[in-house]
Amino acid sequence: MRALTVLICSLVLLSGCQSTETQVSPPPVNLANVQQFEIHTVETIDEIFALDERMKTQLDKAFASRFGDLSSTRRLMMFLLNNGDKSVRYQSGATLTASQTYNQLNANCLSLSILAFSMAEHLGLRGQFQRVHIPEYWALNRGYNLLTGHINLRLDMPRQQRGDFVEIYNDRRQVLVDFAPDISGSEFKTTDITKERVAAMFYNNKGAAALVENDFNLAYSYFIAATNIDPYYSGGWGNLGVLFRTVNDFERAEIAYEYAIEVDQRNNTALGNLAILYRLTDRDDLAQNIETRLAEIRKENPYYQIALGNERLLQQEFGQALKHFRQAKELDERIHESYFGMAHTYYLMGDIKAAKKFMKMAQQRAQFDYDKLRYQGKLATLNLFAQN
Repeated sequence: MRALTVLICSLVLLSGCQSTETQVSPPPVNLANVQQFEIHTVETIDEIFALDERMKTQLDKAFASRFGDLSSTRRLMMFLLNNGDKSVRYQSGATLTASQTYNQLNANCLSLSILAFSMAEHLGLRGQFQRVHIPEYWALNRGYNLLTGHINLRLDMPRQQRGDFVEIYNDRRQVLVDFAPDISGSEFKTTDITKERVAAMFYNNKGAAALVENDFNLAYSYFIAATNIDPYYSGGWGNLGVLFRTVNDFERAEIAYEYAIEVDQRNNTALGNLAILYRLTDRDDLAQNIETRLAEIRKENPYYQIALGNERLLQQEFGQALKHFRQAKELDERIHESYFGMAHTYYLMGDIKAAKKFMKMAQQRAQFDYDKLRYQGKLATLNLFAQN
């Protein structure tokens, strides 16, 4: 299974959350400036978070009397949600800077969170990004299984110094901004992450999108940018390893995977990719040890079963694909992707009646308008097939 890490917010990502910076080896500098790749200029961190002058003027006018006031935050966030695409599924090119997101309002959750942070900061609020520790979740894109992650944003009023006293406030003076309501309503653990980590996630997503498009120079430029701005971001090293493996540079791929795992021992995506590399280099015993361990960890994860089903589907092993999709459904009947997987499989097998049945079930369980409309369009196509 070829897996990349992206943060789509529901952006390829497994970021290291523990404080390991002082416990790990220095980053492998020999992976930078590889002559095989041409370095492209990428966005700076300032450009990622910058608001242009037009945006600042609009904010100043709209919130002239409410700078630093949390009561304006809901109005600000509703503006973003009502005008944007609330889908949090991976879309190539959907990772945008704050200014691009404001102008297009059709971006993924990471981009919306970056925009919300910059706008709130301009309004005098203090923002803190948080990584949400959701279960591993995969989305298939052009043969790559993209592992998605999620972040949200906590906003609060800065404490004000008044003479010899500091204003103290409680949690009611805080607002949590989350662009994936199905996730935010769950009690998942969160960890504060830095602005630099978010920029690394931005670069990681852009690199993953470039890799899917086979633009290896651009992918390398973004992955190196991610590791430069946050050397302890495991997802960046893991995806750099995927790139090296794709171009058959197995030695560098192994170095990248091993460092990704050293930074975050819970990066099962990098561990699984290391097993694939072991298979490619005739070290089957080492690969088997990793695969057995990961299978035990992931056996109760429905999204893993969906990812395996998608792999079997690509190989046209329809019976095995259905087995995995059914297992995913048994683990969690609420997940629409398992029903879509079965619908897709039956369609390829020529069973239009069964494909329609499971497509309808997928549409009924979809939470976002983006998915509902997508399934509605596929149902219309299946209906045409059924009439012919």
